[in-house]
Amino acid sequence: MPIDLSETLVVGISATALFDLSEADKVFREKKAEDPETAIIEYREYMLQHENEPLNDGTGMPLVKALLGLNKHQAEGGKNPIVEVVVISKNSPETGFRVLKEIRRRGLAITRSAFTAGEPSSDYLEAFYVDLFLTTDEKDAQSVVDSKVCAGAIVKEPPRSSYELRDDQVRFAFDADAVLFSEDSELINQTEGLDKFWETEDLQKEVPLQEGPHANLLKKLSKIQERLPGRIEYSPVRLAIMTARNSPAEMRVINTIREWNVYIDQAFFLGGLQKSRFLKAFKPHIFFDDQDSHLDTASLDVPSAKVLYPSDSPLKKVFEEKEANKLMQSTANDSAD
Repeated sequence: MPIDLSETLVVGISATALFDLSEADKVFREKKAEDPETAIIEYREYMLQHENEPLNDGTGMPLVKALLGLNKHQAEGGKNPIVEVVVISKNSPETGFRVLKEIRRRGLAITRSAFTAGEPSSDYLEAFYVDLFLTTDEKDAQSVVDSKVCAGAIVKEPPRSSYELRDDQVRFAFDADAVLFSEDSELINQTEGLDKFWETEDLQKEVPLQEGPHANLLKKLSKIQERLPGRIEYSPVRLAIMTARNSPAEMRVINTIREWNVYIDQAFFLGGLQKSRFLKAFKPHIFFDDQDSHLDTASLDVPSAKVLYPSDSPLKKVFEEKEANKLMQSTANDSAD
């Protein structure tokens, strides 16, 4: 009988998002810069020499541990887990052996993995039924976004703060536009200004927003809430929206969530206030946003991940043009000095 994962949340994660492999990665990059021909051999030797040394947590570890903890709520006799985590790494099986040993050492309930020896990890996500893929590799993350196979994001470095995250809940925080919802509204904001954005959102408050790259993930999380015991208001899966929207642009968000039949525990319409202040209070196991201006501060305190724009995104082009203009202006100012 084939395995049915249609009601299971499947999270794919790279080895470097699960564990801190920055030292090993540094060794490989240095060796590659010195001699590309022998770099992989020396990297293999390095990993073999250190394979019995424990690894520190990567950015995705708190989320993985909390998600796997949800399986304790699985109904007796149930065949399909509530959550499954799959490690999908560009290491070879030999160099990835250290990762498998660390998973065993910690007793993590991760049974499926793939080691692709340099081939893009993203090529195998559909085969594993992945709903969310977390990686440190921008090319892999971009491929996921462009393929629309699942939600994908690049994790930032682990937070520097020592905030304790709850182990009896899993807490997700999402930005709104270009993450849960399409980039259409944000495009108006960036090209026509905030007043036009407010006017448009108020006029269309009854019109649901189009789905963004993490919409299906949110809907899958809603289904997981339904599988868990107890009232949804007390579910161990907690969902929050952290958006720069404020009145009169907030009603459309709420109406869209209602249209999707998704229960959101908390929504923050911040109107330009710094998101990191509220994230420190909410303490999510992961925060998804599309803009570095929000992530750079948030990632200091909470595990954070960047949602990339599709390669053909008009919004991406707008931001690239703005950055280019800033650089030109800065260069011109330096020349004038």
